[in-house]
Order: sequence, then C-alpha cells, then structure tokens
Amino acid sequence: MKRLCELSKQFAPLMGRILISHIFIIAGFGKIMGFSRTAAYMASKDLPMTEVLLALTILVELGGGLLILFGWKARWSALVIFLFLIPVTLIFHNFWTIQDAMARTHDMQAFMKNIAIMGAMLYILAYGSGPFSIGKDKC
Repeated sequence: MKRLCELSKQFAPLMGRILISHIFIIAGFGKIMGFSRTAAYMASKDLPMTEVLLALTILVELGGGLLILFGWKARWSALVIFLFLIPVTLIFHNFWTIQDAMARTHDMQAFMKNIAIMGAMLYILAYGSGPFSIGKDKC
C-alpha cells in the first residue's frame, strides 16, 4: 500500500492534468476550426460581441488547457477556467428552462460535468500542478 501511495503522489497529478486539460485543448481547437459556427451558436444565446467573446473563450480553453497540461502557471490557469465556467455553465446549460425531457437531461448532464470540472480546477488551485510539471507554483 505504501508503494501505491508513493506512485500515486508521483504520477496521479500528471495523469490528472493530462485528463482534465484534454477537454479544454480539444474544445479550443474545435472552436478555432468552427469559428463562425460557434459564433453563431453564441449569438443564438443573445451574447454580445460574439467574436470577441469567442476569441477570449479560445484563449481560456486552449491556453489554459495547455498551461495546466504542462504544469506551468497551473494555479492561475485553474482559477481562470473555474471563473470562466461559472457564466458558461449558467448560460449554455440552463437545463431548468428546457421543456423537452431528453434535451433537459442532456443539458443537466453537461451542467453536472462542468460542476465536476470546476471541482478539479479548485483542486489544482489548492494543490498546484504536482511533480512532472514545468513550473512548481507554490502558495
């Protein structure tokens, strides 16, 4: 058991960063590749200046995801992503307003996924990037 604990302290933070950053890196690239489609979707939610907001979204998702992946400024990146996810989750996954049961369930799952990701960001904020990271950010 002691060996398992030692191994997990060494490698679990790296694996966790790889897994949690993956969703943001893929999403950021996807938004670049489908910029106009994503901007139109954002506009359908009555957001102003969608192209500016979309560029900032790409910066947060792709930039923040890469910083967390490599463990450089991971605490700051986690804080930014955490704060970013609050309005994103409330605006894009407001399942409580949806009448169709299937669509409501889908949006509720996306809402809960974002809540879980916010928890991971708080964990990174509290404990940093761990071993095998470019920057050893300490509180």
